[in-house]
Amino acid sequence: QVQLVESGGGLVQAGGSLSLSCAASGRTFSTYVGGWFRQAPGKERDFVAAINWNSGNTYYADSVKGRFTISRDNAKNTVYLQMNSLKPEDTAVYYCAADSTPYYSNYRRYRYWGQGTQVTVSS
Repeated sequence: QVQLVESGGGLVQAGGSLSLSCAASGRTFSTYVGGWFRQAPGKERDFVAAINWNSGNTYYADSVKGRFTISRDNAKNTVYLQMNSLKPEDTAVYYCAADSTPYYSNYRRYRYWGQGTQVTVSS
């Protein structure tokens, strides 16, 4: 099993920045992809960004490309999401996820999830 604990999030004005962290513990060696997803009320869970633990390759949804940056610290088993130039439409609960899957943008392919953290962007 892998446990994921998120931190960060909160309320920010449009144009502002927030940073999320996701610390992994347990059988982390069984995973090689860390992802961030978000879910707004009444909507499906959407892909935001993902990173390959080993290669460092990163992937982004078009809606956040150029504004969000995903990174990792392998020594700390932690994945980060730096969010800049935030927009009201970025408001959602943000979840981190981990697994061993090439389908990094498909939330159904991830077994391990954090508890979620609220990000609210006011206009």
